[in-house]
Amino acid sequence: MIPEGGVVLPVDKPEGPTSHDVVVWARRGLGVRRIGHTGTLDPFASGLLLLCLGPATRLSEYLSGLDKEYIAEVLLGVTTHTLDRDGEILEQRVVPESLSEALLNEALERFVGDIDQIPPQFSAKKVDGERMYRKARRGEVTVLPPVRVTVRELEVLTFDPPRIRLRIVCSSGTYIRAIARDLGDELGVGAHLSGLRRTAVGTFRADEGVPGEALRCEEGPPAASAAWITPATALAHLPQVSASDEEVARLRMGQRIPVSSDVPVGEPLAILGRGELVGVGESDGTLLRPRKVLPGA
Repeated sequence: MIPEGGVVLPVDKPEGPTSHDVVVWARRGLGVRRIGHTGTLDPFASGLLLLCLGPATRLSEYLSGLDKEYIAEVLLGVTTHTLDRDGEILEQRVVPESLSEALLNEALERFVGDIDQIPPQFSAKKVDGERMYRKARRGEVTVLPPVRVTVRELEVLTFDPPRIRLRIVCSSGTYIRAIARDLGDELGVGAHLSGLRRTAVGTFRADEGVPGEALRCEEGPPAASAAWITPATALAHLPQVSASDEEVARLRMGQRIPVSSDVPVGEPLAILGRGELVGVGESDGTLLRPRKVLPGA
């Protein structure tokens, strides 16, 4: 039985199933109907999914924008129509023996920082109300403007041409498949993403999560209760405001409460009452307006 205010559950998704499959496993295994996630992973990818259970589904928008860390395997010399290993091969080129790790690092420097990235044709991005991958499956090519993303860290873990392994820390919305594509173009040999694991979302790590397959077994509920994260912990990255019992009651009725002038204005604030998350609000400089409120005793 999850707490009244809900919880956030880190799950280590295996390769193969979709992110929606993992949600279904959690619903059945934990007996919780109301579950949402904070960002999908492709079926061939593994790693961390943050599931929001119960009332905590209202908090997903404050978690989906966190930075992500990935371990990516890139196969140089082979391009596919989906930019990953599940796609049809479009072209194969020979990777020259002259490609050194120093040249690779020099090329990678161009992908660090704020960069403009064209989303893949096969992506969940919506255009005119329809997912891009549905258009792509019909053979439609959509001209997309580049999107500004941030790559904070990019390092080579393994250099064994034509395969390389990279560690990438990036902003939400960054397509690792597009990095593989653009790196292949930069090196003049083409490339695709042959493996992907999301190792972290914000400060939460995949190895701290419940193995996805465990949710389908009897061990699922106890494993989940040992790993789940309280809403207060999940939103610890937001500026925090403490509220008295009386103020908490007012907030739960949708009323505003006075707030200190040193509290950030116009951005999400985690509201705590007795150490537990009451909800998320926003200050106008003098008053705190509740935006999302969790149930409580």
